[in-house]
Amino acid sequence: MEKGKLIEFRVNGERRLAVVDRPEGKKDWIVVDSEGSSYKLRQQRVEYEVMGGPYVSNQIPKFITDAKSCLDPSNLEIAWELLIEEKKTFTPEEMASFLFSACSPVILYATYRLLSDDKIYFKKKGDSYEARSPGQVEEIKHQIEIENQRQKDKEFFLNNIHRRIAGEEIIWTEKDCSKLELLEKFVLQPDQNHRNAQDLLKELGQIVSPNAAFDFLVSIGWWSPNENLFLKRSSYPINFPKKVLDVVSFSLQDLSLNTDNERMDLTHLKVYTIDDESTEEIDDGLSIEFLEDNTIKLWIHIADPTHLVNPGDELDLEARKRSTTLYLPTGIISMFPTELATGPMSLRQGQLCPSLSFGVILNEDGAVLDYSIHTSIIKPTYRLTYNDVNEILQLGITAESELAILAKAAKQRCCWRKSQGSITIKMPEASIKVKSEDEIVIDLLETSVSRQLVAEMMILAGEVAGDYCQKNSIPVPFRGQPQPDLPSEEELLLLPAGPVRSCALRSCMPKGEMATIPNRHSSLGLNYYTQVTSPIRRYTDLLTHFQIKAHLRNQSLPFTLDVMQNILYSVTLSAQEASFVERQTNRYWGLEFLRRNADQVWQGLVLRWLREDEGLGIILLEELGLELPHHFGRSVRLGDRINVQVSRSDPHRDEIRFREVLKDKIETQKI
Repeated sequence: MEKGKLIEFRVNGERRLAVVDRPEGKKDWIVVDSEGSSYKLRQQRVEYEVMGGPYVSNQIPKFITDAKSCLDPSNLEIAWELLIEEKKTFTPEEMASFLFSACSPVILYATYRLLSDDKIYFKKKGDSYEARSPGQVEEIKHQIEIENQRQKDKEFFLNNIHRRIAGEEIIWTEKDCSKLELLEKFVLQPDQNHRNAQDLLKELGQIVSPNAAFDFLVSIGWWSPNENLFLKRSSYPINFPKKVLDVVSFSLQDLSLNTDNERMDLTHLKVYTIDDESTEEIDDGLSIEFLEDNTIKLWIHIADPTHLVNPGDELDLEARKRSTTLYLPTGIISMFPTELATGPMSLRQGQLCPSLSFGVILNEDGAVLDYSIHTSIIKPTYRLTYNDVNEILQLGITAESELAILAKAAKQRCCWRKSQGSITIKMPEASIKVKSEDEIVIDLLETSVSRQLVAEMMILAGEVAGDYCQKNSIPVPFRGQPQPDLPSEEELLLLPAGPVRSCALRSCMPKGEMATIPNRHSSLGLNYYTQVTSPIRRYTDLLTHFQIKAHLRNQSLPFTLDVMQNILYSVTLSAQEASFVERQTNRYWGLEFLRRNADQVWQGLVLRWLREDEGLGIILLEELGLELPHHFGRSVRLGDRINVQVSRSDPHRDEIRFREVLKDKIETQKI
């Protein structure tokens, strides 16, 4: 280089023109730009040397202005169209002559700028340039168009975000949703690689972490503060696909009921359906029939959704994927579409309903003397709640004497099963309902005559169904439970009676099993048992319905043993996942309830130890039926009662901490 030379170099990626002033040492030069700023650089950093000179720095602004007047990229497109056929290379000087019919320093610099900035029409080859092929130009334009559209989408998305944060209602586009779903995945699967989500958070000015992504999604109303992450992490489908909804629409248009001789007409029986007041999927009803010899026949009627569902159709496959209805504090997510589950599949009061009916005659001791199973038509008479039945039984209303007979039969069955080795474990059970974002209600499900009545009748139907399938070699999902190794009577007597003793028994109970081969169910005291009473809500029950109905009609079984085993394997996994979602969701809302009531003092029962040497155990909040961990700061024994307050509850982290409250402090608080 020499003094007075006009050169181009880059500062932080930006083009800069400067005039060479003087050497600095052996290898560096000092150059001065139009603003009088000096830079030290080596010749390797020089990207272009302007012809002519010598120049001074105050000439640079005019030079740049003159060059800019020639920087029209459309000139290159015209040149490319004219030169593409020549298939030869061009020097910048030749291109300047072609474009401008001149080769002044300004024109040469402008041509250099056009060629070096061009990414479409010409490519550099050594010190020259050659025209790209039409195919290459088309592909490059296409990629540029895609990138431009991506940039527009990004700007549109960011604008929507800012508007939403400002309080505007936004209708998210499909592309907006795909970006927000990236953040969802970052929250739900933090251990995986989420580079795009992390980049998006940076663009949004957020901290790059799953917690920050969660808070951001809440802040824009995409998620609620109590979003069910357990459900979102699961494979359980929240919505039904269109093809299933189309089947539902068709089914609701044609509800013709098969009332021919295949179904036994039991519409003359008085049928009670007994459920919680909030229950909408009504899948069982009970009747009493007096035979000629004054023998009493118990009838257990189970809703028959198979009159709308066929093995392998869209409804069946969707139900198989779901495996069960999800019962969450925030509401239910049905195994079947709600329009069917609470409509023509349910046993609705005063309407003709298809059912699978179990007629059972008991011995005096409560054992099954005889039974029969029928596809039937019934007409439910009364829709009762558990409280209704309790009140009728307490008042001894003679007009509904059938309920007293059912209650007596249930008591006989309970005693008989106990004689067969059944094991009853009574623990407080919480029912958590989220009425709104601001209202969480926790009730204890109390043991009552009406609940025992229904439970025993459902167990009876399961025993009869299991016996029938075993005798006729029908492969169904049999339920069993290995015999537990229980503590001795002397060991149990050392534990406080009530929940502590029941908890000790519960911890000894082996996990239930499901298989196509019958196996004794130890806690129920039954040799054969299959669940059959909730085909609207439990897929394994539906499988049993399919099989029994086919056998009753002398048809081929829809599922062979091998097929049943394969289906059962996948359904069991799905059901376990659904059970986990239910359990964790209930726990979340339990912790959220306690977080909102941190000033409340609760009585806790020392239920069991986790690590006694560390003072870590489980307390039962008896008023709520919640079992939660607690570190004891003093010596306590199982069965002791302590008063506690929440010191920290973080439902999202599944964390709960209590502090013990002394009695005198409680009295002070009351005053």
